Amino acid sequence: MTMSGGRGGTERLVVIGGDAAGMSAASQARRLKGPGELEIVAFERGHFTSFSACGIPYWVGGDVPERDDLIARTPEEHRARDIDLRLRTEVTEIDVAGQRVRARDVDSGAESWTSYDKLVIATGARPVRPELPGTDAPGVHGVQTLDDGQALLGTLARARGRRAVVVGAGYIGVEMAEALINRGFEVTVVNRGEEPMSTLDPDMGRLVHRAMEGLGITMVNGAEVTKILTAADGTARAVATQHAEYPADVVILGIGVRPETALAEAAGLPLGTHGGLLTDLAMRVRGHGNIWAGGDCVEVLNLVSGQEQYVPLGTHANKHGQVIGTNAGGGYATFPGVVGTAVSKVCDLEIARTGLREKDADRVGLRYETVTIESTSRAGYYPGASPMTVKMLAERRTGRLLGVQIVGREGAAKRVDIAAVALTAQMTVEQMTALDLGYAPPFSPVWDPVLVAARKATAKVRAS
Repeated sequence: MTMSGGRGGTERLVVIGGDAAGMSAASQARRLKGPGELEIVAFERGHFTSFSACGIPYWVGGDVPERDDLIARTPEEHRARDIDLRLRTEVTEIDVAGQRVRARDVDSGAESWTSYDKLVIATGARPVRPELPGTDAPGVHGVQTLDDGQALLGTLARARGRRAVVVGAGYIGVEMAEALINRGFEVTVVNRGEEPMSTLDPDMGRLVHRAMEGLGITMVNGAEVTKILTAADGTARAVATQHAEYPADVVILGIGVRPETALAEAAGLPLGTHGGLLTDLAMRVRGHGNIWAGGDCVEVLNLVSGQEQYVPLGTHANKHGQVIGTNAGGGYATFPGVVGTAVSKVCDLEIARTGLREKDADRVGLRYETVTIESTSRAGYYPGASPMTVKMLAERRTGRLLGVQIVGREGAAKRVDIAAVALTAQMTVEQMTALDLGYAPPFSPVWDPVLVAARKATAKVRAS
C-alpha cells in the first residue's frame, strides 16, 4: 500500500464520486483556483463521469439514440482542466483525523492512501434491492448507472420473449414501463402502494393508474413481491407476489434509492433520519469545516415543512456541486433548501408535484384545505387543448400555499414551476390569484389552471 501526498505547499481537494455533484464541485473549484493554487483529485469507481442518470430510461426506450448523448463531460475533458480524475477507483475508507482516504483500484486490487486538505463526498445513491430470493438472477436489473443501462439493453436484445415486469411504480418504475412499451414489450407493473407515483396523493395517483392502463400497461397495486422465480438455467422467469405469479423475460427493479453513506457513516460523520449526510447551508458536513457533501448522499431542508428531506434529483446535485466548488475554491455560496419539485411522464401523460402532499402536511401538524380542479392546457376553443387536473393544498386560516400536484397532457407538467416559485416566496393562494402570467389562446385559458385552483383555494380558506 502506498501513500500519496500533495505537491509542495499546494492545497489538495479530494472528491469522492465523479458524477453530477462531485464533478460540478471539482470544475467550479478549478474555475476559481488554478493548478498552482489547488490540486484536485477525483475518484470514481465506475467507467463514466458527469452523466445523466435521469436520461437512462429514455435511452433504453429509444428516445435518446446513443449512450454517449447522456455524458455531459468526458474524463478526458476533466483531465484537460487539470483535474486528476481516477476512474475505476473506489474509496474504501475515510480517515477524518488523518485527513486522508484509502482507495482501491477496482481492476488490480491495489490500494493506496491519498491525503487531503479539503474533502468532497459525492457518493450518490444505491438502488433499493430487496433481500428476496432471485433478485440477483440474470435478467433482473436495477437502473442507476450507464453500465446498468447497457446491461439492460443487452438483456432486452437477448430476451426469449417480450414480457417485462417492473417492480415499483415511482419515477423510475413508471419511466421504465414506458421505455419497455416503446421497445415492444408487454409490461406489468407490480406496486406495493395503493396507487402508482407515491409522490402524489392517491387520488392524483389514480389518474396516472388509469392512463397507464390505457397505454396497455397492466397495473398491480397493493402487491408485495415475495421472490423472483428462475428457470432451469438460473435466469429470471417470473415475479411472485403473495397471491400470484407474473411471467417475465426481464425484470426491472424500480423501487427507489437510498443514500450511499456507508463510507461516511464508518468515518463517524453525521447522518439524518433518512440516512443521508447532514450539512449546513454552505454544504459543509456538520461539525467538519473542511469536508463538504452534496448530491444524492445528503438530506436537504424542505422550505415548506421546515424539516430535513431526502430528495435524490440531478437538479439539486448540480446546484450542490456549484455551491461546494465555490466554497472549496475560496468563495462563498449557500444552498438554502428545496420545495420538493419534480416532474415525470408516462408516454404523453405529464405528472408534476411540488410542496407537500396531504400526508406530509399531516406529519408536520399543519391544518389545511384542499381543492381539485379540471381545466385545459389552452383556450378550450383552440385546437389541441387537452385536459388537466390540478390539486392544491393551502394552510387553513393563513392561506399559505403548501403544495400543488398536476396530471395532464402536453403543457401540464411545467406549470408546476409557477407553484414552486410561489412556495419559495411563501405566497398565499390569494396572492397567487393576482400573478401576471402570460396568456394567449395557444398557451393557456384566460385563467391559467394553476390560478383557477388558487381562486378556488382562496374561497375555501375564507370559508374555513
